[in-house]
Amino acid sequence: MAVEPSELPDANAVANDGRDETENQRMDRNWNELLQELRVTQTGTQILSGFMLTLPFQARFVALDEFEHGVYVVLVMLAAVTIVLGLAPVNLHRALFRHRLKPSIVAFAHRALRAQLVGVSLIVIGTVLLVLDVAVGRWAGVLGAGLVLVLIVVAAAVPRMIDHDSEVGAGDTVGHD
Repeated sequence: MAVEPSELPDANAVANDGRDETENQRMDRNWNELLQELRVTQTGTQILSGFMLTLPFQARFVALDEFEHGVYVVLVMLAAVTIVLGLAPVNLHRALFRHRLKPSIVAFAHRALRAQLVGVSLIVIGTVLLVLDVAVGRWAGVLGAGLVLVLIVVAAAVPRMIDHDSEVGAGDTVGHD
């Protein structure tokens, strides 16, 4: 009885991961997942950046004190850096397309996305600080920014708190990348 080539186990597939994919297929899937995450963070970053860029054109902007102006300038710079971090993986992919470097591109994109998430977090904290400082007062700004910082730290800690091994059966690694 002849075995069809499609029925043979693939030497590049990772054993016991619950997926029947080659390393190339895994890299393609990881790249697509990273692109989806980049789209989400890039949109949020651009909206916050747009908000920041409109502030100097508001009548009340000239009334900001030195601290508020400083926070504003830091936020604009953080927004610019965060946008670049979001675009860098796409640029790298475009520059190295068809060079068989997808694992390196995916690894870089992963690091850039993590850095972009830190940038977005800092922008959100700073925006809360600035808006509440102007609207209510310095203590409200500091308190609000502190609360957002706590929420971000908790959100960042959740993946580390989840016991991945208890989510699946013994020896079963379904869902692990």
